[in-house]
This record gives sequence, structure tokens and C-alpha cells, in this order.
Amino acid sequence: MTEINASPSTRRLALQEGVDIEALADRLGRTTIGPEDITGNGPAPAGGGSDTSFWEVDHGQHGPVSEEPMSRFAMVAARNLAAAQALIPAVTHHDRADVTAIEALRKAWRPKADARGLKLTALSFHVAALARCLHAFPRFNASLSADGETLYLKQYVHIGIAVDTPHGLMVPVIRDADQKGLWQIAAEIADLAARAQARKISPDEMGGASMTITNLGGIGGTAFTPIVNPPEVAILGITRTETVTLWDDDAPRPVPMVPLDLTYDHRVLNGADAARFLAHYTNLIAEPRNMLT
Repeated sequence: MTEINASPSTRRLALQEGVDIEALADRLGRTTIGPEDITGNGPAPAGGGSDTSFWEVDHGQHGPVSEEPMSRFAMVAARNLAAAQALIPAVTHHDRADVTAIEALRKAWRPKADARGLKLTALSFHVAALARCLHAFPRFNASLSADGETLYLKQYVHIGIAVDTPHGLMVPVIRDADQKGLWQIAAEIADLAARAQARKISPDEMGGASMTITNLGGIGGTAFTPIVNPPEVAILGITRTETVTLWDDDAPRPVPMVPLDLTYDHRVLNGADAARFLAHYTNLIAEPRNMLT
């Protein structure tokens, strides 16, 4: 083992802060550790880092500003997203799916939905399709250990639903989505979204997802690159449905298509995996009756 150069006071500080000096030296790419490294004020690690001191500027010099403190909830989420963006080699694969049949079913089943006091959204179909895809492609239903040496393949299918709230993004989870019918999924989406808005989601309702769906369809956009929500290895983004002209020989045919954005951890999955995954997914969306039987 390489000897780490650190003064007794630095080692004492590391012990107080619960910092493993050997692991820290390995992460920083050097053998000399000072107290500033323990407190996080030292130089950036080799190959990049998180030194943001140059961001500290007086914005008031350039014009009027106001201040708004970040909530604790937002700061926790920001740290997780920043770590994901910095550490995960992420790639986004784009595709789109024909939602003609889904829209027809939603229209035909509206009286049933009204009778149940539910709104049968397209998101319900997406959750059902994703649950089936995770069975067909088990490496997407996995988590990579922090050291990157072990892949945990999950025997359950829990789908996270990103919800935009006034106090930040929340991701409640639909448990065992593969074992639930469309109506139950629709009811759970409505319940979780409402309670997320009211900040009545408990912590145990927001953990353990197999994969997350982030849906911007109700707002807009044609594509985006969602950030993987660790310890998951992939995330599915959805944007607003658009009308695309397809051609049957020489005859144009307008088709409602939903854009899909699949971001994945390239340490676990590759481009061919993503292409096959979304091809299967788009088939399920285009023929929803096949996944409801």
C-alpha cells in the first residue's frame, strides 16, 4: 500500500470528520494530504474536480439583483444530480412512438374513467409499458455498486414518477407496477402526484425505484437529455406529442407521435441495448392492447 503523507493534526481532523485518508488520496490522485483536503477546500482532484471558487462573484456590480435561498430539499437533490452528471458516463438515445391507439382507447374509455373518478392519462400507459420492458431487458432494472464492481439485478419492478412541485422535484414510486392493471396505475399516479404537490409524500414512498419516468408532455418541448437518477442506471424522458407525416407508398398520413428520450449509464448499457429497449417500448405503445392482456 502506498504511504500517505499527512501530519498528525491532519490525521486527527480526518478521524473527527470520518474521512478515510487512503480513499481520499486515491480519489485525489496524490499521496500528500493536508487539512484543506479534509474540509473540502483543497485543490481539485486529478482529471477534473469541483472547485467552484471562481463562481463567487459580486453580481450586484452588473445590475440590480435579489436573493432567494435554496431549500434544504433542493440542495440535497442538487448534490445528487451534480454527482450523477460528474460521475456517470451518460448517453441519451432518442426515438418516438405512435400513440394513435392509446388516444383512441383513452377516448373510448373516458366514460369508464369518469365512473371511477379517474383521469386516464397517457402516463398510465407509459408506466405499464416500461414495467414490461424492464422484464424483457433486465439489465435496465439494475443498480451498479458505488465502486462500479457489482451489478445488482432487481427481481421487482418499481417505477419512479418525477413530479414538478413548488418546493422542488419529487420522485414518488409506484411499487410492483408490473403486477398492477391500468386503472390501478392511473389511480396511484393521481394519488402520488396530488400528495407530492401537498408535500405529503413520506421518504419510504420515494426510494427503491427500478427506473424513473420524467414527463414534460404537459409543458412542451421536442426532446431533452434527462439525468440518470442514481442508483438507477437509466431514465426515460417524455415530451409533447406531435403530429408527424408518414408515407404509405405515395399517400401522406398524419400520425400522432410522442418523443422519447432514454438516458443510460454507459458503464452498464450500450447503444445497441438502448436501441432495442426503445424499439420494444415503442411497439408496446403503438399496440397497447398487447400489453393489457
